[in-house]
Amino acid sequence: MHGAIEVAELATHFHVTSETIRRDLSELQEKQLLKRVHGGAVRWESFEPLLAKRADANDDAKRHIAKRAIEEIPERGSILIDAGSTLLRFAEAIPPGRSLHVVTNAIPTAQAIAEAETATVNILGGQLRQETMSVVDSHAVEQVHQLHVDVLFISTDGASEKGLTTPYTHEATLKKAMIASAARVVALIDASKFGQDHLVRFAGWDDIDVLITGAEADATMLDEIRSQGVFVAAV
Repeated sequence: MHGAIEVAELATHFHVTSETIRRDLSELQEKQLLKRVHGGAVRWESFEPLLAKRADANDDAKRHIAKRAIEEIPERGSILIDAGSTLLRFAEAIPPGRSLHVVTNAIPTAQAIAEAETATVNILGGQLRQETMSVVDSHAVEQVHQLHVDVLFISTDGASEKGLTTPYTHEATLKKAMIASAARVVALIDASKFGQDHLVRFAGWDDIDVLITGAEADATMLDEIRSQGVFVAAV
């Protein structure tokens, strides 16, 4: 596959239906051999850059989102921070002087909070996923099931009017557990994620209390999300 391929092209080449091709592409995505996109697929490595590269993408917008998300932190209590480049920017922006207990599955996030001495931080244990430097396996899920936190700060690979999605079943399981553990859920999603639907949906908008995104996000979609009872801040 030379970078990208279309479903229609594959169906013609192999003399099968588009539905067969889509099913095969989904199976290959589960094996992390490619990434499904609208109308086709791309190389896995072009989809899943390392965290350092992802942090650089849309960095100004992510910092704006992170700054606004600070308003959602309680003065004291517990927060759970999901993995992701936007959430790393959020962790870096947490101000000192609050009596917070932070739990995260992301090593860069834990390190940023620990180095700034802004809060007490616990990191979930389990097998490390090197691409994101985060823990997402069943051991992490078991630990999250034992938690009850005041606020969860979460992100996503894709967002649409249907909810939040990811290509990874193991990440979806952990994110569902995180949402169940939280009294309040705040989603930090940069505008580039909207309009994308991935293999596994881990949340509907009725699971989200607050959405913080960029001002460039599609206004029609944001209105649809607001109509589902979500407070939306586009910054």
